[in-house]
Amino acid sequence: MELYDGSIDVCKITNRWYNDVKDKNCGALITFTGIVREEGGISALSFDVYEPILKKWFNAWEQRAAEQGAFVLFAHSKGDVAVHTSSYIAGVVSPQRKVALRLINEFVEDFKANAPIWKYDVIDGERIYAKDRSQAINGAGLLA
Repeated sequence: MELYDGSIDVCKITNRWYNDVKDKNCGALITFTGIVREEGGISALSFDVYEPILKKWFNAWEQRAAEQGAFVLFAHSKGDVAVHTSSYIAGVVSPQRKVALRLINEFVEDFKANAPIWKYDVIDGERIYAKDRSQAINGAGLLA
């Protein structure tokens, strides 16, 4: 789990991940990269992260992946991320591609639904909560 202020350096992170795993005798490194789209007049997205719950969520995924002989990686931004740059990279490393392909989809979908990260649109320098594109986090109580 890696958190960065602002946009993330996709090439640097994914190259490091590749170099870290290439000699581990795994057959697959599958990545997903999220890119901020220019839509609705935004100049950026902005993210607030609640790290204690995020670490708990990620630890559960590490266990789930390990049960299948795989492991998960991810990097996410805090703060403002300009359009046409990246805020999120997820990765799955596995001996078999089918496991990695399945897990990357499940990981990204679960991240979107349950990770404690709140998204804001930045329009004319103002942060506006993106409520219409956000999901309540299961068990979040007042934070939902």
